[in-house]
Amino acid sequence: MPQTDRLRLRRWQDSDREPFAALNADLEVMRFFPSTRTPAESDAMIDRLDAGIAERGYGLWAVERRDTGAFIGFVGLSQPTFDPALADQVEIGWRLARGAWGQGFATEAAREVVRFAFDPDGADLDALISFTAAVNLPSRRVMERLGMTYDIADDFDHPALPEGHELRPHVLYRLRR
Repeated sequence: MPQTDRLRLRRWQDSDREPFAALNADLEVMRFFPSTRTPAESDAMIDRLDAGIAERGYGLWAVERRDTGAFIGFVGLSQPTFDPALADQVEIGWRLARGAWGQGFATEAAREVVRFAFDPDGADLDALISFTAAVNLPSRRVMERLGMTYDIADDFDHPALPEGHELRPHVLYRLRR
């Protein structure tokens, strides 16, 4: 599993369920998502994410601090399913607990995921995408720190959100090996 000097990316554990539910219930963490998630929804998400890792050998990994062992969120790779135009792409994404913000953890873990994604002994991918609500400046900054490029022609409206919803306009960034 990928790791950095400060972080370990790993399979999901039952001990992640409570802190993950708290992360997904935090209004500030979820401000760029249409809604928070219930504990049952968070548990189901863990089950789906871990099954994906078992199937492909990669996915959205749980992230823990190596110094404390504390769970702080997830970072990894996934395949978007909400839009057929993106279905053959691999996305790099992240979501961290508020207490982990401002310490460079998202960028650090994402850089290691990029390395893994393009490594012939890792996922051996040729390209990655990342997308978010256009107003999500913190995630956009992480994308830019990763060297991802933005083209306004790739902007799209998220099909699961209604017309006029502030999070409907989305931006897409790309990174090639």
